[in-house]
Amino acid sequence: MARIDEVAAAAGVSISTVSYALSGKRPISPDTRRRVIDAAHRLGYAPNAGARMLAGRLTHIFALTEPLRRETHAPTHMSFVLAAAVAARRHDYDILLLTDQQASAGMQRVTASGLVDAILVLDVAPDDERVAIARSITTPTVFIGIPDDHEGLDCVDLDFEAAARLAVDRVADAGHRRIALIGQPASTYRLSNFPPRVRRAVAEHAAHRALEHSFATTGEVVTDADAVRAAVNDALDAGATALLLHGVDDMHAAVLAALAERGAEVGADVSIVSIAASFDTTKLPTQLDTIPLIPEASCDLAVDLALARIDDPRRPAGIHLLAPVYRDAGSVTTPPHA
Repeated sequence: MARIDEVAAAAGVSISTVSYALSGKRPISPDTRRRVIDAAHRLGYAPNAGARMLAGRLTHIFALTEPLRRETHAPTHMSFVLAAAVAARRHDYDILLLTDQQASAGMQRVTASGLVDAILVLDVAPDDERVAIARSITTPTVFIGIPDDHEGLDCVDLDFEAAARLAVDRVADAGHRRIALIGQPASTYRLSNFPPRVRRAVAEHAAHRALEHSFATTGEVVTDADAVRAAVNDALDAGATALLLHGVDDMHAAVLAALAERGAEVGADVSIVSIAASFDTTKLPTQLDTIPLIPEASCDLAVDLALARIDDPRRPAGIHLLAPVYRDAGSVTTPPHA
């Protein structure tokens, strides 16, 4: 029998639109409803009987587990919390925020109480303890991020590897032969899944494009302006003509300040690409080429997957990667003296 995501693809709509069109819980245009019904009939789809029986007992609450640690960059994480809340409200769901540093305790609590219909997992670590819990409970769980052990899990994330390769290709195609990746504080490479993915992909693709490559972190726990300045100076002193930045807003500002101190002009003396920035880079004093990490895109998809899992607990799980998009602001040019 067909799955709800297959009906959504055939009808050209979202998973949640299929659910609303077939349940009648929200107004849907006649044309859209007809496309959904036609696709459902054509594919032989029927909502899961068990899910229909339980529909009256739905709480219309999602748990969002987001452990707040000392090294957490609050603005970045809160942008994902807000995006998840907005996506949930779009489907008449509320968010219960679980901020226990011991994230597993909160998940076990809401599961045992039957308080929520699904769980969204943020700030995913490489060896995340919440993986084992997600496999042991019946509450649908979607990870916004990809743990190393992800078999059988629903995971949503930006394709960080593709984003890293896109950045490397952009500067390589412009003629740069020596590049430097200036990354996040050292602790994030132990505690988060995506910074090592970016670092590894940049290194591998730089080697593939025959580029010289260096890497520097920007402090231990939080961004350190002195560490950023040293990273910039070391990279340029070693001959780098292009910088790839993977960090938060204050790191980007510190890089631009360090370049200004040297009298180095972005787009003339040095090219820059920002990889997976989740903040508004247009507010920086210098506009940078950016491959953005968009919280709304990740959270919208995660909520859709959670709703699909509620509708059909047997649907196959898997990784859902969002394709990167390059935003050109003119900060990449041919290297000086090329």
